[in-house]
Amino acid sequence: MPLTMNRDVFITCAVTGSGGTQDRSPHVPRSPEAIATSAIDAAKAGAAVVHCHVRDPETGAPSRDPALYREVTERIRDSGTDVVLNLTAGMGGDMLFDGTEAMNRMSQKSDMAGAAERVQHIADCRPEICTLDCGTMNFAEADYVMVNTPGMLRDMAQRMTEAGVRIEIEAFDTGHLWFAKQLVTEGIIPEPVLVQLCMGVPWGAPDDLNTFMAMVNNVPAGWHWSAFGLGRNEMPYVAASVLAGGNVRVGLEDNLWLDKGVLATNAQLVERAVTIVENMGARVIGPDAVRELLRLEKRAPK
Repeated sequence: MPLTMNRDVFITCAVTGSGGTQDRSPHVPRSPEAIATSAIDAAKAGAAVVHCHVRDPETGAPSRDPALYREVTERIRDSGTDVVLNLTAGMGGDMLFDGTEAMNRMSQKSDMAGAAERVQHIADCRPEICTLDCGTMNFAEADYVMVNTPGMLRDMAQRMTEAGVRIEIEAFDTGHLWFAKQLVTEGIIPEPVLVQLCMGVPWGAPDDLNTFMAMVNNVPAGWHWSAFGLGRNEMPYVAASVLAGGNVRVGLEDNLWLDKGVLATNAQLVERAVTIVENMGARVIGPDAVRELLRLEKRAPK
């Protein structure tokens, strides 16, 4: 497949994530106020989209509390800074076990919820975009399984669509793209289709370029896509994604460092991505252009 470089690129900033990074950098935001402020700073630096998780304000642990999502949403919407809001719906499918001899029961540390509960904050906050992790996989960080069965994905996607929110398919491996195509074929995910290629997340698709191009080549023509790499490969994937025809994602969810020994802020990561995109001869587009491209509607929370 010949490469066709993307000349009009939107940048997504993944602001805080749900990984165990809260004690590894003082710049990882915890409270709704800090998450919203970091998202607004990223937007001012050039991010058209901000992808937000929430955390327990005291401990920094990942949370699904709808009140925290509501506060983040309202703070961003009331800030006067325009940005496309993308909320995760990935929480509530974390299955853990108490060692390899106790596989007949889930650990108390598991976080499993039904479809309605997993999308409650989406229906309430009404972001333009929300994510759908389009498959089940092992995760290395805490030896757990991210569980998203076909039935659960169909149910969640239907609820997201009925709420008027554009789905961003998160594909961690080629099989996730395969099932995403099935959801589109069934009419559960409507056009225009948006997909995020998640590279280098153990144990999904590795972030070598051969695998990346296999993922890119499995994205159907007419779909809009973006990609990211983790850690030191975050900025190389900015260039690779643009060159391969896609959009880009950066942020503290994926990488904590600006340079060796220098911890980054979200705004600094976005600024660097803007520099890379523009030095490649492409243009960074803003939230209004993204809304037009993806047919998004900006709405206030319920």
